[in-house]
Amino acid sequence: MADDVTTPSADEQPTVLLVDDEDMFRQAIGQQLGRRGYRVLDVDNGRDAIKVVRHENPEVVVLDLKMPGMDGLQTLRELKKIRPEVQVVMLTGFGDIETARQSGKHDVFRYLQKPVPLPELIEAVDAARQERVYAMARHEIPQATRGGLWAWLVGVHNARPGFMLLAAALFLATILAPPPERLVSLLDTQKKVEGNERITGYADYRKMKPGETITEYYSHKAGLDRTVTAADGTVTKVPLTPRQAAFRAQVMIGVLVVAVLMWATAAIPVGMTALLVGVFMYFFQVLPPDQVAKAYAKDAVVFIFGVLAVSAAVTKSGLDRRIGLLLLGTSTSLARLAFFFCPLLAVTASFLSEHALIAILAPVFLLGYTGAIRAAGITRDRSLAVMLLLMLSFVANTGGPGSPAAGGRNAVMLGILADYGLRPTFGQWVMYGLPAVPVLALVIAGYFYFVFRNKTHVKKVNLAEEIRREAEKIGKMTRQEYLTAGVLVLLIVLWCTLSQRFGMGGPVILCLVLLNVLGVLRWRDVNQIHWDVVALYAAASAMGAGLAYSGGALLLADGFVSVLPETLKSGNGLAMSTSFFCGLLTNFMSDGATVAAIGPITVPMAVLSDTSALMVGLATAFSSSFAFMFIIGTPNNAIVYGVAKDPETGEQVVTTKDFLIHGFFVWLLSMVVLWGWVFFGYWRWIGF
Repeated sequence: MADDVTTPSADEQPTVLLVDDEDMFRQAIGQQLGRRGYRVLDVDNGRDAIKVVRHENPEVVVLDLKMPGMDGLQTLRELKKIRPEVQVVMLTGFGDIETARQSGKHDVFRYLQKPVPLPELIEAVDAARQERVYAMARHEIPQATRGGLWAWLVGVHNARPGFMLLAAALFLATILAPPPERLVSLLDTQKKVEGNERITGYADYRKMKPGETITEYYSHKAGLDRTVTAADGTVTKVPLTPRQAAFRAQVMIGVLVVAVLMWATAAIPVGMTALLVGVFMYFFQVLPPDQVAKAYAKDAVVFIFGVLAVSAAVTKSGLDRRIGLLLLGTSTSLARLAFFFCPLLAVTASFLSEHALIAILAPVFLLGYTGAIRAAGITRDRSLAVMLLLMLSFVANTGGPGSPAAGGRNAVMLGILADYGLRPTFGQWVMYGLPAVPVLALVIAGYFYFVFRNKTHVKKVNLAEEIRREAEKIGKMTRQEYLTAGVLVLLIVLWCTLSQRFGMGGPVILCLVLLNVLGVLRWRDVNQIHWDVVALYAAASAMGAGLAYSGGALLLADGFVSVLPETLKSGNGLAMSTSFFCGLLTNFMSDGATVAAIGPITVPMAVLSDTSALMVGLATAFSSSFAFMFIIGTPNNAIVYGVAKDPETGEQVVTTKDFLIHGFFVWLLSMVVLWGWVFFGYWRWIGF
């Protein structure tokens, strides 16, 4: 019957390499594997095995431990240096436990005793092929597919040539096009003394001197002035021309297009796209080198790094299980999690750092997910992971409208409104914003509950029970847990009391040092965090700065305003159009940068159209919380993406595609709630 097995084509066959000095053994096993659809390569020594692995890239290597010359252990070490993802099934006829223990340090998939029954070997090879998929994910190695031109263009995750070519074409088209005359005119607009005109919308407008243009301010601030020495020896600083500044604005718009396309399609690794943003900013001289580096090193970036490292300490100590019991003790079903816990989380995020809450809760939710699938006897349930983690992040995002303390974007808007004598009190902001928060949270939770409840393999999820079960495994609290808990409490206190003075990053790196001094966290633990997420958010910060300084954000905002019909340039129509544009743009830039770029346009528009500037300003700030579609929009998304890896396989259980698809629908629902419940609902009753 074995002869009846259909042999796939060479391109489709899984490849196995046999390495054994016994010719008869290799021949017999090779024939049997070949009849079962495998492409079999064989060599009789370790040196030739290394060459074959380099050039043929087999999926599985069946390796004899005892061979003359270069033995199995030496061969294994070399193979793993070349191809860390290759899976090795080690054969030994001597039962050498110590040698097997040593080889185990180098990632052996399985040990089999010679002579090995063929069914057992086949089962081991099949399992090793599956493990190789997970190993490639852990090592971020693209899984190449064979096919025609279209298959090559579409590519695979982290290697999509078609989208790379498209991004290059779009970037070249953007920067080679003549600068729009409207952009040149705006960049040449002078700031007036009264400051009440339909101003430029430049993020740093308030710092400009009367009579100064955006081009002049940008040139001075970025150090892009050209030094000119006159015939009499007089040295003067000559700023960029408006067209030179416009070119840099076009570059930044092109960078935005490229980054969004790359991040959305995973054309190249997330971290590489983050570095590519810097490449463009450096070589097109959007900012001088020191300022590009400074734009990457914002406090928010230090905060992201610190949060991921603190999360590693919390997980390492076992404190995540205790926190889970405290916060999710009532979440005995998905319905209770969605409709009881989520609104409470959103309201809490209005007054405490939503990023800090996500930093604490994301590892706890991942722990609950892994416990649930183990209890169900399955290895993965991606739908459940997407539901839990995206719901957590998106609900926390909606805490933004609740109070001025909910984020830096709100502080930016308070500053803009203060320029017009309209700065609301803390209580006024809460009155206008807090009623929106629980409704938004319930709508988002309802979306995830009803979309995913029939898609998950695990039908009954009791997060409280799963986390309680995990906590029981580790027994009583240890000294490390008490120390970690103390440092975590200190961190939250510092965030709540001193973040205005020391930022969000200062307290978190202080606590990292304390955790190391106390023996809880080692540098090795810190080094294992997902640095690609840190790089991604750093790139988002740099991109936001480049768009604001160069005037790129100005062109986007002004272009949007110019196409609005008259009915949407005043009253509720202006609030709706403002919130739509700001809510869309905040997915591509950080929320603070979005408000800084859009607010100086929309608030003066409200003043000039006899619309409440406070209403329009709040609409702008509230919609900047709707950063659901891309990881770069908010630290919440970045933290969740960084945490969302299967602890066993390293697989990314929540992908950028998940953010894009579900984030789009949640964004639409959020806009409906903002317009229906807020603008045409209780705001009409409260009044301005």
